Formats: sequence, structure tokens, C-alpha cells
Amino acid sequence: MGSIRIFRHYVLLPFLLLGILEFAVFAFSVYAGAWLRFSGDHEAAFASIGWLFPRALLYASIMTLAMIAVGLYQTRLREGMVGVLIRLVAAYILGSVALALIFYLFPSVFIGRGALGLALLVSLALVLVIRLLFYRIIDLDTLKRRTLVLGAGRQARTINQLRRKTDQRSFRILGYVPMAGEERLVPEDRILEIPEGKSLADFCRELHVDEIVVAIDDRRRGMPVEDLLDCRIGGLQVVDVQTFFERELGKIRIDLLTPSWLVFSDGFQMNPFRDMTKRLLDITASLLLLGVSWPFMLLTVIAIWLEEGVRAPILYRQTRVGENGVPFEVLKFRSMRVDAEKDGARWASTNDDRVTRVGRVIRKFRIDELPQIFNVLRGDMSLVGPRPERPEFVRELARRIPYYDERHRVKPGVTGWAQLCYPYGSSEHDAMEKLQYDLYYVKNHSFLLDLLILLQTAEVVLWGKGAR
Repeated sequence: MGSIRIFRHYVLLPFLLLGILEFAVFAFSVYAGAWLRFSGDHEAAFASIGWLFPRALLYASIMTLAMIAVGLYQTRLREGMVGVLIRLVAAYILGSVALALIFYLFPSVFIGRGALGLALLVSLALVLVIRLLFYRIIDLDTLKRRTLVLGAGRQARTINQLRRKTDQRSFRILGYVPMAGEERLVPEDRILEIPEGKSLADFCRELHVDEIVVAIDDRRRGMPVEDLLDCRIGGLQVVDVQTFFERELGKIRIDLLTPSWLVFSDGFQMNPFRDMTKRLLDITASLLLLGVSWPFMLLTVIAIWLEEGVRAPILYRQTRVGENGVPFEVLKFRSMRVDAEKDGARWASTNDDRVTRVGRVIRKFRIDELPQIFNVLRGDMSLVGPRPERPEFVRELARRIPYYDERHRVKPGVTGWAQLCYPYGSSEHDAMEKLQYDLYYVKNHSFLLDLLILLQTAEVVLWGKGAR
């Protein structure tokens, strides 16, 4: 099983099937809960609860969204069953709170305490069984795409560096076929030589290859175009190494990037309808977030005053680079001392001595970012996009890192794909790593991807990922 593309975003097929199965389990558990609560008396259940189908869909939708929010459909989750169990508990707490709020606002869809409690227990038991079986099956080689790499040099070495089991969920590397005159940089035991007189297509059929990844360092010398054409027409999938990384890791490798790949690859689509839907999502979600978060914002103001006095500034305004390089002022709750930058701008670091006691708490739970809701409503930012950086950092990073300015093709965001996939960045190396994820977002952003990022941002807050 490989990946499929939904609105230009790559989704691993086993995890998509897992989500569909668990959605069905959640819906079924409502019927099971009602049946157990009323001892199989369908008439009594209908008289007490009403038509179960819409309630089952509501329960399944809320619980599935909660599972997404805590990262239970992440393909590179490396926490084991204990970590999965902790996330399941978090998902059920989050889902129960959301359901309680919906039932309070819309009493007509209430399932009933007894039936709801039983539905929660039934679904939890079934999901645990499904997850135990899923993680035993997902890493079986028989389910993975059998991949042959054409090349054994620098580009091929980047594939060989994918050693973690979670990085190889959808493929199994059979070996590397070296090209003439190419320096061999992968282990010798991974090298596969095509026998004399045998074509690449025959060699692939012999090994039952599903896909060929072209990772040749110099394609102008020794590119077997006719052999690859024969394989492609014969039904094998042929992809270049950059597309391989984009699909498997959700990033665009800067060290492998060429202008021609950017020109001829799909994506980078801009249209008025997309801009309109994104702006509508920004305004709607920002107002909802403001309605939920204002008590935390008020408590933050009080906490800052208690620590530093009522004359201490609450908000911190800082110039950042926005869409198309236009600067704007970002709003944040002040988490550092007033004189934090008396010696000039510098990257934030772990255990930064400039951070106040209140600042450490609000940074950990990302509360310091909440005033950026007003930047979103004003149109300077979007809820989802690359994080905006300071002009002095941008000038230096753009000089040192290729394609850095391309991240400014879209509005900066309060959260983003890079924030989900990579921890807090505080160096030039981190900036380059995050740029690879930002470029993936700029290339493939869609309404669906924005929704997924917004949902999974809950995991960043709950687990404190990247907080400094």
C-alpha cells in the first residue's frame, strides 16, 4: 500500500483506511450503547433518544476530529502503545468536552448519559483492539511498495539515510543500481548490479519492483531514458528523488531542488476562489477562537500585571515580513523582559534568561500567540501559513539559504505545516529545515490541508511541542 493524493496533499493509504474504519466503529458504538442501555428494546431506545443515525454521525465526526487533533493519525508517530494510549485518553477527554458543549447548545441531539457512557466504553475497547492489530500489520514488508533506486551517489545516499521504521511505512528499498562513472556513496551490501544482457525492465520484473526512484547525480551523463520509458509504459511507477521525498516526508529537499523541478511540477496554484475560502476560514475560525480563548487572554493580562506591575506593557509589537515581503507589526503577549533586546535582535534559545516567569508558562502553551488573532482579522496574517520572521533575520537567511524568499508567496500564519513537522527553530540550520516544510505548504496548500493543520495544532499545544 502506498500514498494517495487528496487535494494535492499526500495521505498514507493504510492510515486513511484506519480512519474510515474507526469512524465506522464510533458510529456503531452509539447503536451498541443504546442497545445495551435499553436491553435491546429498540422502541424504548427510539422513544427516549430519537433517531440514532444523525447522532451516530455526530458522535463519530467529533471523536474522529479529536483523534486527528491529538496526532493519532500521524504516520511518523514513534511513541509506542503507551504513547498511543495516552493520546487516546486525551482524544476521549477532548471529544467528550466537545460533545458536552454541543449537547448543551443543541439539546435536541443529546444521546443520553447512559447510552453516551456506554458508547464511549464500547468505542474505546474496539479502537484499542484495532490499534493493537494495526501497528502489528502496518510495518509488514508485504504491504509496502517495493522500491528500486536508480543511482548510488549523493542523491541516493539521502534516501539511504531514512533509517527509522516510521520513515519507511509505505516503501521497502530493495537496493541501489549504480550508474556508470558515479561515485558510490551507499553501503556495498545495498548495491544491485544488473546482469549483463538483461534490461532494466526485466530486472525489475524479476525483483517484483513496484516503483523506480531516479536518484542520479548527473542526469546529463548516463541517464537511461529508453530503459525508464520501457519500465513506465510497462506499468511501473517512475518518480524522481525530489517527488519521492515530497510524498514520503511532506517536505521539499533544498539540497536536491532545481529550478526545472519547480517549473514543471504541479502545485503553486493561486486563484480567487482559493483566496476567498481561505479568508472566510480565517475570519470564522478566528472569531470562534477569540470566543473560546478570551478568558485565558484576560488571565494572562492579570498575571503579567501581578508579576511586573500594572504599568508594565502587556503586548509586544514586532516588525515581521509578510506576504510578498511586505512588513507588518505582529502582536504577541510580552513573554520577555522589557529590555530583552537592548543588545540587538537574537534567536530565542532553550531556557532563555530573558523570558519572565509568566512568559515561560504562556510560551509553553502558546498563549503568547493569541493576540495574533487580531493580525488575522486585520488581514496581515492567516491562521495557517509559514511563521513570519523578523526582517533582519530574513535578509541574512535569504542570503545564505536558496529559495528562502519563496516562503513569502503566501500570507504568514499563526500555525503552519513546519510547526507540526519540526520543533522550534533557533538557528540557521533549523531555518533551512523548516523552509523545506514551508515550501511543501506553499506548493500544496489547500482548504483541506489548512483544516488538518488547524486540528493538529491542538497536539502542539497539549504536548508543548517546540515551546521555548
